[in-house]
Amino acid sequence: MTDTLTKHEKTLSAIIHASTFSKFFIPFGNFILPLVLWTANKKEHKFVDYNGKQALNFQISLLLYSIVLGIISIPFFIGFFPDVFDFDPFGFNHLNNFNIHFDSDDFRFGSWLLPVGIAGLLQGILFIINIVYTILATIRTNEGQSFEYPLSIKFIK
Repeated sequence: MTDTLTKHEKTLSAIIHASTFSKFFIPFGNFILPLVLWTANKKEHKFVDYNGKQALNFQISLLLYSIVLGIISIPFFIGFFPDVFDFDPFGFNHLNNFNIHFDSDDFRFGSWLLPVGIAGLLQGILFIINIVYTILATIRTNEGQSFEYPLSIKFIK
């Protein structure tokens, strides 16, 4: 695939990978810009087609992993806030009982912090993986090398 690559193909492929950073400026820019660039040029250049698929598959995979981590951490937030679902809009249940009381048996700091902290740490790791591998892909495709992202599920084949 790298035999007869033009400068235009290399540059366009690198721009597709780098355009995933647009998510910091445009909501869903990490999907929209690479998708537009890829669909406009995929039939003309095989190298651009390959790199567009790689970039989009990686971004979709990371979104899926982030959603799964978020769903896994939801029960721990609900367990930490059990009184959120006791709906008392006018406060009649606690009208004359203003009482602040901390009991060590009621304080569940350790039971929710560890799983939520691990999920947050994994989200941070996904963020770093996204930045590092997107930069690597941009550099390598600009040099004319094929790049395949790790942890990427092939949604677009």
